[in-house]
Amino acid sequence: MSTETQSPVLVAGEPGAPIRARRRLPRYAPLGLYAAGIALGAALSALTGFSTALTVVYGAVLGTLAVYAGSRAVEGGRKATDRLVTALVTTAFAIAMIPLVSLVYTVLEKGLARFDATFFSNSMYRVVGEGGGAYHAIFGTLIITALTAVISVPIGLLTAIYLVEYGRGRLKRAITFFVDVMTGIPSIVAGLFAFALFTLVFGNDVRLGVMGAVALSVLMIPVVVRSCEEVLKLVPNELREASYALGVPKWRTVVKVVLPTAVAGLGTGITLAVARVVGETAPLLVTVGLITGTNLNPFDGRMATLPVFAYYQLTQPGTATQAFLDRAWTAALLLIILVMALNVVARLISRFFAPKTGR
Repeated sequence: MSTETQSPVLVAGEPGAPIRARRRLPRYAPLGLYAAGIALGAALSALTGFSTALTVVYGAVLGTLAVYAGSRAVEGGRKATDRLVTALVTTAFAIAMIPLVSLVYTVLEKGLARFDATFFSNSMYRVVGEGGGAYHAIFGTLIITALTAVISVPIGLLTAIYLVEYGRGRLKRAITFFVDVMTGIPSIVAGLFAFALFTLVFGNDVRLGVMGAVALSVLMIPVVVRSCEEVLKLVPNELREASYALGVPKWRTVVKVVLPTAVAGLGTGITLAVARVVGETAPLLVTVGLITGTNLNPFDGRMATLPVFAYYQLTQPGTATQAFLDRAWTAALLLIILVMALNVVARLISRFFAPKTGR
């Protein structure tokens, strides 16, 4: 195997000891060794009964061992251990990407069939087979999500400000504990809570868009609190102390110093919290239900949403089964695009609104 040399180093020993060049693998040798291990794993999998899972396992194990053995033979134990850990981390990343890439490919392949103008301009009113669209569900999702943000952002942000700037003692610990508990509750519990709350007042037959917004708020508020709290903690105390030294009251310091400094992180956290709840299905199944027509008033009757629309299209197909499945996949694709767009917006907010440190 060919080797390349690095700058010579003095070997530990007596003064005047001879200088020896440290050997290193060529630049692409580890990649070649890993590929050889994958090929050997594929051959072994074919001999023992070919399957994709076995090929991945054998290839990852043998490729990692090949890199370690080759590096140890040429570069020594210390560099071989470094390459071993690098191979393990890279392999774990590649394995984690397999289901993600497969998911994106499948949704794109099946969802593009109905990604047309009709899907965005028509509802399912009086449609029992082919045709129709998710116009009513798209607007329902946008309205309910916006109403959820209107409810959750002020509550979550003010709670985070209290915990960082004002909270002390048992009350602060109690609020932190309940926020942690709310972060982990199942989404269906949030839906049942909103359903129980509204049925106490309006009866068992009520289904409203605002019920879905309240249910999603139960899930969104703790995310907003946690993200905003961590961002506010990153604001240097020197800025607060400088403001106090000028005689500025605490509330004005929070409004004029702390919040503007943390605006990029706050915007990013809130946007990611919206992305967290926009695709929830279980709470909306319980609280909002489904209609085939268009209802844009969240305080009057049922509303359609994209997650529930996709669920019913998949689980309750009519006579034209393929048409229902195509609409379900397209709704799923649209949800993925919406979540991705929100993540892009979060990155842009973090980039353009971050406080400038240079002159």
